Amino acid sequence: MKSFRPHALLLSLLAAMAAPSASWAQVSDDVVRIGVMGDQTGPYSGNGGPGHALAVKMAVEDFGGKVLGKPIEVVVADDQNKPDIGLSITRRWLDVEKFDTIVGNSASSIALTVAQLMKERSKPYLIAGTTTADLTNKACSPMNFNFVADSYAMPKAGVKALMKQGVKSFYFIAVDYAFGQAYLDEATRFIKEGGGKVTGVTRHPLGTADFSSYLLQAQASGAEAIVIINAGLDLSNALKQAAEYRIARGGQKVAVFGMTINSVTAMGLDVAQGLQLALPFYWDQNDETRAWSKRFMARYNNGAPTYLMAGAYSATMHYLQAVQAAGTDEGKAVAAKIRELPVNDFFSKQVKVRADGQVLRPLYAVQVKTPAESKAKFDYYKIIGTIAPEEAWRPASESACDLLKGQ
Repeated sequence: MKSFRPHALLLSLLAAMAAPSASWAQVSDDVVRIGVMGDQTGPYSGNGGPGHALAVKMAVEDFGGKVLGKPIEVVVADDQNKPDIGLSITRRWLDVEKFDTIVGNSASSIALTVAQLMKERSKPYLIAGTTTADLTNKACSPMNFNFVADSYAMPKAGVKALMKQGVKSFYFIAVDYAFGQAYLDEATRFIKEGGGKVTGVTRHPLGTADFSSYLLQAQASGAEAIVIINAGLDLSNALKQAAEYRIARGGQKVAVFGMTINSVTAMGLDVAQGLQLALPFYWDQNDETRAWSKRFMARYNNGAPTYLMAGAYSATMHYLQAVQAAGTDEGKAVAAKIRELPVNDFFSKQVKVRADGQVLRPLYAVQVKTPAESKAKFDYYKIIGTIAPEEAWRPASESACDLLKGQ
């Protein structure tokens, strides 16, 4: 008879506990549920919408369709850009259907309320499109993670690029809700810090079709740069009409902060040529981005992926890696792993996730090509510079987020 060896048994148990496997893993309801929320049919659907959902599904497929031996379920919802609808969906997902995370591309007014619920329920909120910097600043949360861009970094990059060209006076046409106001506030700050001035601001409602009166006011202001702060169909309409009024030919620069590539497609290079902007991803940047983008385009009616869509893939892949590393889908444990692990995917390498949830990617300064410079479909941008993370994102010393205290 073999002798009983309690110490050996204890060591075996400790070793098993130290390295979670599928047999030890704790997955609630035996499934990891991912919600994808944003505008699926309205003015911002081209920025994210169905492409956002496709990118999440591709990440799940590339991960293998399972994590910790359990299936991964993806559900898509249209919040219709309405806070009450977004809040209702979130409550149902968290309280009734037991979702584990949400990949969000909602308007700022929706995302801020969703973030509060995610904090209360201890569920990671993967922000891949919403740009309000409050989500990692004064409204930061241990559950908030911003994977793409925000209303601090994009205006900062845009203003500095224009001022390097000698621009000192600015006029803004901005969408009238939290997104527009956040961009205005930060841009105004950077303009004043650089010795420039804001000559005027006009605000328009979401879904505006006629920008003529706004553009005429901006043109009459004499500002050296007219900056349009909106997105989706609003941005396409505004830029098309700016081209019709030949504003740029009159000597005023027309600029945007954070335009997505679908807007260039919608307005054409004749209208968009020469625009300068900053972004975290361009499909034609290198071999890896081209390979992923070609797979994406084949399933997206041959449309080019926006940086929001690439960000949704990145967020989902990093989340699943964090679940695997944590050995559980329990929210606090996964959130800790999201911060601990560097982001590595097809367009980002060894990117740090800061304590406030900001993914510290570099940004790229690009200029829209002329029709003559473009040699193929979606060959829209030339990269003219790289903006290092420490130059792009809000420094910890300026943050109101308690999670950054002492950093």
